[in-house]
Order: sequence, then C-alpha cells, then structure tokens
Amino acid sequence: MLRDDQYNYLEIAGLPTRFTIQELETATGNFQTPIGEGGSGAVFKGTLEDGSIVAVKRIKGHASGEAEFRTEITIIASLQHISLVRLLGYCLTTRGDRYLIYPFFENGSLDAWIFKDEEKRAHLTWMYRHRIASDVAKALAYLHHECHHRILHLDIKPANILLDSSFRALVGYLPPEMLVPNAISTKSDVYSYGMVLLELVGGQRNFTTVVDSERQQIHTSYFPKIVKEKMMEGKLMEVVDPCLEHEEIREEEVMVLLRVALWCIQENPEVRPSTTEIVDMLEGRTPVPMPPESPMFVVNFLNVETQSSTCNQAQDMEVATLSAGTISISIQSGR
Repeated sequence: MLRDDQYNYLEIAGLPTRFTIQELETATGNFQTPIGEGGSGAVFKGTLEDGSIVAVKRIKGHASGEAEFRTEITIIASLQHISLVRLLGYCLTTRGDRYLIYPFFENGSLDAWIFKDEEKRAHLTWMYRHRIASDVAKALAYLHHECHHRILHLDIKPANILLDSSFRALVGYLPPEMLVPNAISTKSDVYSYGMVLLELVGGQRNFTTVVDSERQQIHTSYFPKIVKEKMMEGKLMEVVDPCLEHEEIREEEVMVLLRVALWCIQENPEVRPSTTEIVDMLEGRTPVPMPPESPMFVVNFLNVETQSSTCNQAQDMEVATLSAGTISISIQSGR
C-alpha cells in the first residue's frame, strides 16, 4: 500500500504541483490557525520551503472520486485569466483528504475592506471599487463564456474576492464540486454578483440586523430594497458608502453600477443580463436602462423588510442568511 508521501508524488499529467500532507502540515503549523472558513472548508496561511507564502484550502465533504477530483483539478488549473486566482498545487491523501494551494494575498478579501472599520472603507476609494466591479465581472464572463468548459462559481461573495497589492480584484478559491442540477445556471452567479455590487457601493451588508435587547425584538432591513426606493426618488447618492463622502464621485457612475446590480438580482433569471452584457454595460459600450419593477422574493421569503420580529426568530434568520454562502462549482461541458 502506498504511503501518503508516495501517493502524492505519482505522476499526473497536466496537473499543478503536487504536495504531500507532511509538506502542508509543516507549512501551516499543522493547520492550527485558519484565516477564513466557508461552506466547503477552511483556508490556512502557510510558508513553503522556498519561502513562498500560500493559502491552503482544506476541502470538506467532497463527494467525487479520485479520478473525478483529478479531472476537476486539471480543469481548474487550466483557467487563465488575470482576475482569477491561480491554482498553484494540490494534495490528495490515501485517506481521501483534499487540499488546494493558492497564492496568498496580503490585502485579503473584499469583505475585510467594506464591512470593517471606517478607515479601511475610506481607503477603498471609489476608483478602486469601480475597478473591482469590472474585474469581477470580467472574471465571471471568462468562466461563463470563454472557457472550453463553462464553469459556474456559485459562491460569489466579498469573502471570495481577493485583493492584490494594487487593489485589483481576483475571484478566488474555485473549489472542485459535483455537477449541480440543471436548474442552476450562469444566472445564479449573476444574481450573486449583483448582491456583491450593492455591498461594494454601499459599504454595508445587504442584510442588517439590529437587536433591541430591552424590547426583546430585532429590526432587520434589506439594502437592495432601500437602493430601489432611493433610485425611484432620485436620491441614489444617499446609498453610497458614507466613508467616501469626501470624494468627488460622479452620480452617473453610481447610477450605472446600481442599475446593473438591480438588473442582476431580478427575480426572473431570464431577465438578468449575461456576464458579457454586464462587462459591456460597466465599460459604457451598452446603455443601462432603468430596471423593471419586480417583487423582491428574498424580502418575503426571509421576512426581512424593515420591520420588527421577535428575538425567537433571530437564530432562524441568522441560519437563513448564512446558508446563502454554501460553496460549490459546476463544470458544464455544453456551451
């Protein structure tokens, strides 16, 4: 029977660097301190023997077999786009444990810059935010329309958008996963992109919950609904992150980003634009009309329109919100 160190060094054509579990344990200090965690597993910072600093993602609950995993890794490694995080290596042990190795980005993920302290939010200028919106849209357009295999990310959120030293955005941590039902399409990524776009402009989470301990109530609001109302009132600048108030921001640019966002989160997937159309709209090649009036099903589904709920519902609401972050990826052979 092969040991783990022998198993990982079997020749596999077309794959990135193969690491042993022992190498990863040494690099990460035995996986003691995660720097992030999502639905598909935890991410650890590590230092390789040559001094390279990497992010090691430990995948949990992976259902595919060994051959399928290798095929998926080959496909992920073949992706070449400036706004996609490059897969450096992988580890597959005899116990079935799977790890993916990526470059480490000192600036971390987008959520650390738009949901944290005001100083960080102010540092992420409007120019950076506008460019991040474009970078992510181009990465998704590549995955959806330019790859040999059409790929769905299915976990586009600020925590999975990494920022390099120049604050260029890279869509990160593409995890291998089983094929998902046919009902899932590229329009699922489009919806998630629209939600990220709203958070990027507003510097706040789309779901905000404030607990009133004295009255045993929680007050919740849904940012997309606020944006929609302000757009109808002609007061869009009121939804821009207040940490950017000292910048000169063109209202026309805000209008474009928010109109695109509202198109992306339309309830009917067929109405949502494709990612290539989004890129054209962001770069001014295509006009962005006013989004149509449509119900926001999330408001009714989660019952979070600005209102009060009893504190007994808080735990259920938190679970419902977090469940939207489940990570998966679909690789489709058809165009």
